[in-house]
Amino acid sequence: MMERAGYFTQINEEDVSYEIKTFQSHGKELQVQVPVLTTEQLLQIADGVKKASDILKSFSVSELVHIIDQVIARLLDRDNPYRKKAEALLPIITGFDEEMVRLGITAQLKTFRKPQLQRFLVEDFGNPLALDDFQPRAKGGYSKAIGPQLMTTIWAGNVPALPLWSIVSSLLVKGGSIGKVSSAEPLFAGWAAKLIAEVEPRLADCLAVVWWQGGDEEKETQLFAASDIVFAYGGNDSLTAIKNRVPLTTRFLAHGHKVSFGIVAKESLNAKNVHETARLAAYDVMRFDQQGCYSPHFFFVQSGGQVSPKIFSQYVAHELSAFEKRFPRRTLSQEEDAKSFAWKQKEQISVFSEQGKEVISSDSGSWTVVYEPLKDYVLPSPLNRVIRIIEIENFHEMTPLLVPFRNYLQTAGVAASPRNLFQLSTLLATLGVTRISSLGQMTAPEAGWHHDGTWSLLDLVQFVDIEHSAEVYAENFSSYRD
Repeated sequence: MMERAGYFTQINEEDVSYEIKTFQSHGKELQVQVPVLTTEQLLQIADGVKKASDILKSFSVSELVHIIDQVIARLLDRDNPYRKKAEALLPIITGFDEEMVRLGITAQLKTFRKPQLQRFLVEDFGNPLALDDFQPRAKGGYSKAIGPQLMTTIWAGNVPALPLWSIVSSLLVKGGSIGKVSSAEPLFAGWAAKLIAEVEPRLADCLAVVWWQGGDEEKETQLFAASDIVFAYGGNDSLTAIKNRVPLTTRFLAHGHKVSFGIVAKESLNAKNVHETARLAAYDVMRFDQQGCYSPHFFFVQSGGQVSPKIFSQYVAHELSAFEKRFPRRTLSQEEDAKSFAWKQKEQISVFSEQGKEVISSDSGSWTVVYEPLKDYVLPSPLNRVIRIIEIENFHEMTPLLVPFRNYLQTAGVAASPRNLFQLSTLLATLGVTRISSLGQMTAPEAGWHHDGTWSLLDLVQFVDIEHSAEVYAENFSSYRD
């Protein structure tokens, strides 16, 4: 099978060279043609997107919401050609289980339907009409939000359909955008862009999806200089390299490596709740093999419930075993497999020197649960369905263990009573956590979430203020002045 990645209207495809990348998984092979653009071609695309961004400004935000909703409706239709491609080809590219990809795409898409988009806009702007025209401010005067002429986004390829967040966000703020796909998943963004152009042809030139070899200093330096905003996902080292190429006059927004975890309070460990609690915890571990920044590395489990943390770890192991039958883990790369094996081997050896510790693993090695009493440190998981369960007595015992991760903390999944939820949330906020969800929802952020504690849309605009003094002074020049 052969599929072409990318989307751009500003230059002729006949003038572009393509490189073939081969993917193999689930007994199938897929060849993907990725566009190899010269620096001049990339800048030509950027110039075209910037000029076309004026077209976006002519749409009302309500019209753009309607367009996006139509795009999402088509992608949710399993008979749609693009949806069929996504279900058939993304498992080959990513290695993830076919059913996991299907359900994951649907869950992502549901986040961008009309009601969710409206909440998304209200969450950030209060009055989304500020994207259309000057709106009155409580203190006097008026303000309008202006999106970028050009936002360049560098996408990661760890989770399917991730590019939707920035594609939708740039459209909502009426900003032209160029996205660079990852070599690990180069297709979905181009399909989304093509479908947007099919639903509303007037938007065809307002966005582009391209590829270049990561770390190409010439291309990145020149494109970033032409951009109003550079938005990047990736590892901390690659983000640092990108940041060094972004000029001071260009806004740089980055989402790097994060550490997320779960908390299980003792009230959720009774005969009524423990099965469901363990299932939801295991689901967060299983989904996309912990590849998202919101996936848990470890769980803190409180003692004193009807079911002990050690027994709870056995429940989680049972659930991971059940999930493995329905959603088999993807085949790991040699590097990932070696890292996982070394981690597990070290944990298994430490059982003999650390009293009470237990390591439970599948015969195939496709998942591992490590239970241990509280220590004075905690190590992150190597991911790919490897989870550590740490017994605690008091929630404040987590504090010294989490302090070293302060700059990296993101999501905490919590199973606790209402009273404990808010007490825990206050503690977690002081430690640097930026998102608190229920178990089972750690990998499914809501529309309008504050990604890493920041704004999803507000960070993409600049505001123009008409001060009250200007309004009053203008009265001096009115035709009706006495």
